[in-house]
Amino acid sequence: MKRSLYLFHLCLFLTASLWAGNPDRQGEAGAVQLLLNPWASSAGLHSMNTSFVRGVEAIRVNPAGMARVNKTEFSLGSANYLQGADIQLNALGLTQKVGENSAFGFSLMSVNFGDILVTTTELPDPDPDGPTYNINFFNIGLSYAHVFENKVSVGVTLRGVSESTSDVSSFGFAVDAGVQYVTGDDDNFKFGIALRNVGSRMSFTGQGLATNAQAADGDAYNLTLSQRSAGFELPSMLNIGASYDFLIAEGTHRLTALGNFTANSFSRDQIGVGVEYALKERFMLRGAYKVEVDADVTQESVYTGPSAGASISVPLSKERKSNTLSIDYAYRTTKVWDGTHNFGIRINL
Repeated sequence: MKRSLYLFHLCLFLTASLWAGNPDRQGEAGAVQLLLNPWASSAGLHSMNTSFVRGVEAIRVNPAGMARVNKTEFSLGSANYLQGADIQLNALGLTQKVGENSAFGFSLMSVNFGDILVTTTELPDPDPDGPTYNINFFNIGLSYAHVFENKVSVGVTLRGVSESTSDVSSFGFAVDAGVQYVTGDDDNFKFGIALRNVGSRMSFTGQGLATNAQAADGDAYNLTLSQRSAGFELPSMLNIGASYDFLIAEGTHRLTALGNFTANSFSRDQIGVGVEYALKERFMLRGAYKVEVDADVTQESVYTGPSAGASISVPLSKERKSNTLSIDYAYRTTKVWDGTHNFGIRINL
């Protein structure tokens, strides 16, 4: 008991020590795909369920919750990012319990921008029947989580991040770390901290950065010059969240209230609240509202305001009711375009 409490306070101290926001650097980060959430269940709460997220979705939100699965969870997620922009998020993930208290996880997410018409400085207006190219964004994560005897769990994710076209590419590494603490007579109070997207600087390289130039001495031949791309940081953030479960009719109904604070190193801080209702853990409704600190309406980022979602979970067998198939949906309003729709399927064994 004392050892786990010591570990919990140590995680709090290390997390606070690692965080150092700088408002002068707002808007300078790259690899924004790390801020996108393809999972519908957590997206319905604006990804603010830091304190009680579990399973595959914990790999994205707070890896400490990954160990809180029955045994095996497999998930597929898809999102129409900024409806009308023709951008699709696709993801798959797997978590596997190892022993009584540990779990390993794997996740993969890609961003599909579709076919983009080629433009040049000589032909800035694209030809509808002209050549196209593709942008390839994806990230892959490997996670480990462990639950200690007094209900403190810790987790870490190592993530590889790739962004490329046919002639330029960039690759980097990011680390997520988190902790969750559960207490109360019915384990109904939960607290979580997650430090996300801390990693290496990235920069682009490749033939696409080469350009032709005439020789400096005026001779009639050209040289191929390679330009250097400026490096960029990852969009690191710190999430601190708490939640409380109100159990009604001996747990037949569950009403979870949550609050979350997000400290962003490259954008304004955010704060939000949410609620999730569950009927026998088979049908769930959720909603949340998030705002930015010290920002007026014209300065707010895309994902501020309301979000909502629902889940249906059905047992796969009468003998093992914990083996379930779940279907998730979420919708988040956005400042531009027509919002984001998330869809997901989860299988718990």
